[in-house]
Amino acid sequence: MATALITGASSGLGAEFARQLAARGADLVLVARDQDALDALAVRLRAHGVAVEVLVADLTDAEQLTRVEARAGDAANPIDVLVNNAGVGLSLAFEQNDIADEVRHLRLHDEVPMRLMHAVLGPMLARGSGRIINVASIAAFMPRSTYGAVKGWLVQFSRWANARYGPRGVTVTAVCPGWVHTNFHERLGLPPGEEGIPAFLWLNAPQVVREGLRDAARGRSVSVPSVRYRVIRRLLPLLPDHVGAHLGERGRT
Repeated sequence: MATALITGASSGLGAEFARQLAARGADLVLVARDQDALDALAVRLRAHGVAVEVLVADLTDAEQLTRVEARAGDAANPIDVLVNNAGVGLSLAFEQNDIADEVRHLRLHDEVPMRLMHAVLGPMLARGSGRIINVASIAAFMPRSTYGAVKGWLVQFSRWANARYGPRGVTVTAVCPGWVHTNFHERLGLPPGEEGIPAFLWLNAPQVVREGLRDAARGRSVSVPSVRYRVIRRLLPLLPDHVGAHLGERGRT
């Protein structure tokens, strides 16, 4: 029976990854800061007959991250699927943001996935099997303040890691959705419908996770859910930087 460790599992895409993996029979290790939300989700997921472990941690805290790294790399209780999903958003006005917030943003989106990947890779490579999913964003392909930058790093590292470790049985996939109906935007104080995003560009979480898991199973290094966003991904590099940056002003994350 496979075991999946999911960060940012208490809500949004993380919770949806947990639901779909549990429905497929995977045991789970759920990581997030919200104890109550994790406990409530765990109760629902155990209805699938799977084991669910709750690990409460703020991944921007070095000591708490070390605990999660230790669990991820525990060869005696191996992780078969790692889903790096934890994330936050900041205002696009970099010059106005607190630099400490920007540093935490960078750590959470890049350093944390790197550390957890490093922790699971040894045991996975020793077994000759494993799957790593890094939740990135369509913003990785456009100039979009530090959010596009951190997601761009995650995509490029995933592409390299998949080429490097895929032949040894461990695949790495960056899932790059566009705007998704979750509470991610609400946590930024943005009620639905107030970001200037056309309705046809919004995706639902089940579709994003379903397509992401499918592409990961196929060993793809990059997964862009939905045909419309796959077209957008191909068009974005053709735009001048100032046009891409202007388009990137739509929404906040």
